[in-house]
Amino acid sequence: MFGRQLYIQRRAVLKENIKQGVILFLGNEESPMNYPDNPYPFRQHSSFLYYFGINRPSLIALIDLDNNQEIIFGDEMSMDEIVWMGVKPTLKETAEKVGVFDVLPMVKLYTFLREANAAGRTIHFLPPYRPENKIKLLRLLNIRPDQFTQKSSEELVRTVVSQREIKCEEEIAELDKAANWSVDMHVAAMQYARIGMKESEIAAKVTQIVLEREGYVSFPVIATTRGEVLHNHNHSGILKKGQLFLLDAGAETPMSYAGDLTSTFPVSKKFSRKQREIYQLVLNAHYTATAMLKPGVTFKEVHFEAARVIFDGLKSIGLTKGDTGEAVAEGAHAMFFPTGLGHMMGLDVHDMEDLGELNVGYNPGESKSTQFGLKSLRLAKELKNGHVLTVEPGIYFIPELIKLWKADKKFENFINYKALNSYMNFGGVRIEQDYLITKRSSRLLGRKKPMEINEVEELRS
Repeated sequence: MFGRQLYIQRRAVLKENIKQGVILFLGNEESPMNYPDNPYPFRQHSSFLYYFGINRPSLIALIDLDNNQEIIFGDEMSMDEIVWMGVKPTLKETAEKVGVFDVLPMVKLYTFLREANAAGRTIHFLPPYRPENKIKLLRLLNIRPDQFTQKSSEELVRTVVSQREIKCEEEIAELDKAANWSVDMHVAAMQYARIGMKESEIAAKVTQIVLEREGYVSFPVIATTRGEVLHNHNHSGILKKGQLFLLDAGAETPMSYAGDLTSTFPVSKKFSRKQREIYQLVLNAHYTATAMLKPGVTFKEVHFEAARVIFDGLKSIGLTKGDTGEAVAEGAHAMFFPTGLGHMMGLDVHDMEDLGELNVGYNPGESKSTQFGLKSLRLAKELKNGHVLTVEPGIYFIPELIKLWKADKKFENFINYKALNSYMNFGGVRIEQDYLITKRSSRLLGRKKPMEINEVEELRS
C-alpha cells in the first residue's frame, strides 16, 4: 500500500473529472478451487487497487459525487474466519490508511443503490470481467449480462485510462523492481537450462524466484521449445540439442505491479548459424524500435518501423523479396511477425485492457485494423511522458501458416516459399523489455537483461 495522500489525490482527480452521480468500484472475490476455503491465489481488481489500495476480497467502494462522500462497503471478519485465517487489521483500520473513514456493512449498499436509482441518479461503473462481479451488478442494479458493456460508464472508463496510463514516481519504483525481478528470472533460466530437462523444470525455477520474494508471476509462464506457438503454456516438452528455448515470463511485486520480459536462447551452448542470423534480426528490430520511443511518436509508427527492419533483414538472407514498404503496407511481413510490437503495462501486465483495447491503446475515434497481424496491435496511439510499455518484436516460422499461404499463393511477390522449406522446424524468436516514456525520450525499466549474442552464449556456457 502506498501512502494515504496518494490515494486521496487519485480520487480527487477522479471527482474533478466526473461531476455528478455515484461511482461504483467492485473489488474482486476469492475464486474457490472446489470449496470456499480452498481458493486460487487472490488478485484484487486493479482499478480498485489504484484508487483504494486495499488488497482483500469482498469489498465494494463507492464515491458519492453529489454529497462528496467516500464509502467502503464490506464486512469485518467473523470468528470462523479468524479461526481459520488468523487476526488481521479491521476493515475500518485498513480503510483509514487510504483516507476513507466511512465503512459500512455490505447489506447497506443495496439500500443506498436502491435509493439512488429511485432518485434517477447516474451510477457509473467499469465493465466487469470477472463472473462474480457480473453477478453482483445483476443483483445490485438489475443489469443483464448482455447489457454490461452498453451500460458501463464511458466517462468513467476514459477518466480511469487517462489517470492510470501516466505512472507516478511511486509506481515507477515498483515497475523498476518488477523489471529487475523479471531479469533475475530470465538470467536464472539461461544458466539453468540443460539438454534433457523438461520445460516444466525451467518454469518451476523462474516461478520459485518470485515466490521467494513474496511476489508472484505477472501472467502464466511461457517456457517452451515451441517458440512459434505465440502463447504456449504447455510445459511438457524435453529440451534437445540444437533447439531454441523461449521464455516469456514476468514478476509481479507484492504491490501488484508487473514486469514482462521475453528471452530466446539456444538449448546448446551456442546459437547455430541460422539461429544467430534470425536472432540478430530480431535484436536489430528491438533496438530500432526502442530508439524511436519518445513523447509525440505514435506506437503504430514504431511498430511499422520494426516490421520493415524485420522484412529487410529476412530479405538479406533470401526469405523475402520485393519492395519493403509495399510488403509491410499489404501485410506480407505478418507471415513472420503476426503480433503487435507491444502493449501498455502497469498494475496489469496488459494494463487496463479489461477497459477495452481501443480505449487503452488507440486515440478516440480510431479503429483497429482488420488486417492479419496488424489487428493484433494492442497499442497504436501517441506516446506520452509517463507511459510504460513493452517492446517485443519477433520472427516466427509457423508451419501451418506457411503451408496455408503457400497453397493460396499469397504474397508470392514478397515471400520466397522455396527458401522457407528449410525453416519449417525452426521455431520462433522474440525479445522483450519494458520501457518508461520520459519527458524527451525513454528509459529502460530495471537493468538490461543479457540480450547480445555473446552475452547469451556466455551464460549458456
